[in-house]
Amino acid sequence: MEQDELFTVNPDLAAPPEPVDTPTATGERSVPAAAAGAPLAVRMRPRSLDEVVGQQHLLGEGAPLRRLVEGAAPASVLLHGPPGTGKTTLANLVSTATGRRFVALSALSAGVKEVRGVIEEARRRRNYNAENTVLFIDEVHRFSKTQQDALLGAVEDRTVLLVAATTENPSFSIVSPLLSRSLVLQLRPLTDDDVRGLIRRAMADERGLGGELELTEDAENHLVRLASGDARRALTALEAAADAASVTEHRTVGLAIVEAAVDKAAVRYDRDGDQHYDVISAFIKSIRGSDVDAALHYLARMIEAGEDPRFLARRLVVHASEDIGMADPTALQAAVAAAHAVQFIGMPEGRLALAQATVHLATAPKSNAVIAGIDAALADVRAGRIGTVPPHLRDGHYAGAAKLGNAQGYRYPHNAPEGVLAQQYPPDELVGADYYNPTQHGAERTLAERVPKLRRSVRGETRGG
Repeated sequence: MEQDELFTVNPDLAAPPEPVDTPTATGERSVPAAAAGAPLAVRMRPRSLDEVVGQQHLLGEGAPLRRLVEGAAPASVLLHGPPGTGKTTLANLVSTATGRRFVALSALSAGVKEVRGVIEEARRRRNYNAENTVLFIDEVHRFSKTQQDALLGAVEDRTVLLVAATTENPSFSIVSPLLSRSLVLQLRPLTDDDVRGLIRRAMADERGLGGELELTEDAENHLVRLASGDARRALTALEAAADAASVTEHRTVGLAIVEAAVDKAAVRYDRDGDQHYDVISAFIKSIRGSDVDAALHYLARMIEAGEDPRFLARRLVVHASEDIGMADPTALQAAVAAAHAVQFIGMPEGRLALAQATVHLATAPKSNAVIAGIDAALADVRAGRIGTVPPHLRDGHYAGAAKLGNAQGYRYPHNAPEGVLAQQYPPDELVGADYYNPTQHGAERTLAERVPKLRRSVRGETRGG
């Protein structure tokens, strides 16, 4: 179970501690402090909206989640987003900031019986004590249809205010009736700056390391890369490094300590510097050179360093046409499919689609005839070799077109036995210009035979003429 999934079904959940009614600067109640022996990620869990990092699209002034936390919008919500983006934290804030009772279930361990038990208790408390209940369900996509259906009545009449969290797309994993009764809010991965700020707060805050240790810049950068937008992962790694430093009586947490503590070497890769350009250049040149192993190595380096997978997918799509083209027409299909897969499923699973496309492209026959052809055509256009469209190819679907000679004399290729006939297609200035010249590689070998024949037929030439 992820550390964000901190609540499971146990007797303590039936009557959780009452929230401490301590107003913050914004008038919100604060979340009770975690025990001193709790993990760093738990101790640093935000106590108010002011401490939440990221998700400003949901927490800005008047935004839906802020209104919910402030009690102005008592609607059930489905929080959809990757791990470590604050789903459990926000559910806690919804309950404590508005004085509601908070009960949490995990779909990994709770069944229909537990759900109905919580609902009955919530109904009893509402009827006798006018006490409202926030029911937080983590991993709600793991609930069966029957378990999800058990929530409908209580959500409908607001016996409970449901805050459900899922890492899966709710459109595919949540039953329609529950979707229609809830507000779906998508949480985004934290930015590097968000994670960096969180690490620095944990280093200085009394709930965290209390300023007892220092963190070097390269160690901080490594922690940020390790996090990949996951706050919990960053704090867990920081805690491990801090523990390692205390054992060795170091007051400074350096890169070597972080690497040893999390058993993960830092990848020397700067997404905004020379390494970014050098490694992506080596990646493309390895594919072009048909060295599949080197290509996978550079892909792995970029993935491990936290490179944007969409950037990698875009480069593969470009390369498929630039260096393979018609030598293997399926290469572009593979690259585009990988780009869609990355967008659809995200990381880390998206690495498989990127790797598959990389292997496909690296092992495919190579040809630059497509890029050479379009660049040659563009060069002529830019040099002013444009000319006018031949009259018989112009649009003839408007009044007066025939008087201008438009579309007169056009010959329909499908009327010819082979579907090809002699007819001028380019402007007069470009008759005889050959832009696309297929190679003898892969599928282009067939085109190398076919294209000259097509040109002779279209231009009305005889062999050798």
